[in-house]
Amino acid sequence: MSLVYEAFQKTASEFPDNAFLCAPSYAGRGYHPDGYEITYSDAMAEVEHLKEIYQRSGYGHGHRIGYLLENRPEYILHMLAANALGISVVPINPDYLHGEVLYQMEHSEVDLIVTIAEREEDIRAVAAERLKALPVVVFESFPDTLPNPGAAPLTATPGLMSEASLLYTSGTTGRPKGCILTNDYFLTAGRTYAELGGEATIRRGAERLYNPLPLFHMNAGAVSFVCMLLSGGCLIIPDRFHPSTWWQELVETRATIIHYLGVVPPMLLNQPGNEYESAHSVRFGLGAGVEPELHDVFEKRYGFPLIEVWGMTETGRVFVNNFEPRQIHTRAFGLPNGEMQARVVDEQGNDVPVGTDGELLVNCRGDDPRRGFFAGYLKNDEATEEAWAGGWFHTGDTVRQDDGGMLYFIDRKKNIIRRSGENIAAAEVEAVMQSHDAVAQVAVIAVKDDLREEEVMACVVLNGGFEAGKELAQQLFDFAKNQLAYYKPPGWVLFLDGLPTTGTQKIQKAQIFPVGEDPREQPGIFDFRDQKRKSQK
Repeated sequence: MSLVYEAFQKTASEFPDNAFLCAPSYAGRGYHPDGYEITYSDAMAEVEHLKEIYQRSGYGHGHRIGYLLENRPEYILHMLAANALGISVVPINPDYLHGEVLYQMEHSEVDLIVTIAEREEDIRAVAAERLKALPVVVFESFPDTLPNPGAAPLTATPGLMSEASLLYTSGTTGRPKGCILTNDYFLTAGRTYAELGGEATIRRGAERLYNPLPLFHMNAGAVSFVCMLLSGGCLIIPDRFHPSTWWQELVETRATIIHYLGVVPPMLLNQPGNEYESAHSVRFGLGAGVEPELHDVFEKRYGFPLIEVWGMTETGRVFVNNFEPRQIHTRAFGLPNGEMQARVVDEQGNDVPVGTDGELLVNCRGDDPRRGFFAGYLKNDEATEEAWAGGWFHTGDTVRQDDGGMLYFIDRKKNIIRRSGENIAAAEVEAVMQSHDAVAQVAVIAVKDDLREEEVMACVVLNGGFEAGKELAQQLFDFAKNQLAYYKPPGWVLFLDGLPTTGTQKIQKAQIFPVGEDPREQPGIFDFRDQKRKSQK
């Protein structure tokens, strides 16, 4: 099989009556109020219908289409229709504001945007500002004929190494990078998951995987999706994570597998007990970041194992701690086995001794170290080659490996803040805040957060004529909030007289606070965490 679409065809012929996609019911929320479920055979009919519309309208191999459909399962049907023709899909984070969407649409050069009606006005404002014409169609009234893309499709037949999707991931240099993901990437990611075994064994034609993570991330939009597609299972796609109705949704959708982030276990454990939490059919959970002190507590209360994994958009494949003993009182995330292999190295790229912290490097075993990984960063060959220096992908994560080969997560080496599963580039937040008239210098760092793993903190040096205080801190927060997705602005703001720098005036973030000192406990710090909320519009 060369295309994800071809794999879908094969599975649909084998399991025509199996459920393929599902969504819980959301009475009163305007999002599949009665729930949603579609079989493989019915999904195939809809995919063929959409494929005919795209093809008749002039879309094909080499074109890109942007989708702002939130977490609607119909996105998967559009993706498969597009994939059949060699069209690359570019999912848009619905929390992005105007400038963020405009950058993504300019950089990706999409030929069309499909948006939900609620966001049509926002997207048309983006389209009006983009230099190249950008047609917009509304998902709820998807037409039988689309605006012509202008340029004809490529004459070459799409294949295994053709671009299937462009996912944007935060990078250390500010603007998100466009990760080029091929059909090979999608199929490899799904196959690897389907073949994990151990505590994470996938039963062919029998699983129903509930994934509350967004479809514009590789976890739900590639790994989970293709695993279910290859194995004849059902992907359950809620609109988002709802701790109060989580167990009810799992029972209603008959989920057998769940995915989680570190924020999920503590929020569920804080919920009062109910009849649903013991009535579910979940066999295991797969995710990352559960606190070791909560791991055993969660498993004993709810009756299934949480399998810790490690992965990145660029890798597709994951490391998984799926065989007993799982060392759940540690941050163990698996042994290098199968195709993806690992090294732990120091700053000079030399392998470190067992038990020593170092950067995790990964690649594919065999003649092609990049096989199955992302195909590169769009329009940024320099960053691609830098990431692959020496034939190994440099993850930027600090890990430790024991004498049995088990890998343990320690920290992030990159200038990235990980908040509730979202990667936030400190440089992107800094660039926005630096543009405020009051700011002379700013350093954005990650600080520990008991609920969301990490939170964004801005250390600000003011220009002359501005007075540090609550009012100005609020102005700076609002300034960032009006330009960035809700989760990116600083949850903490601290004014300082100066920041430590090198001889070349590069800010030394590691020296802002003494080792062992909690930045959150600094006198005069301002807390804006309760203002970082997702819009309910």
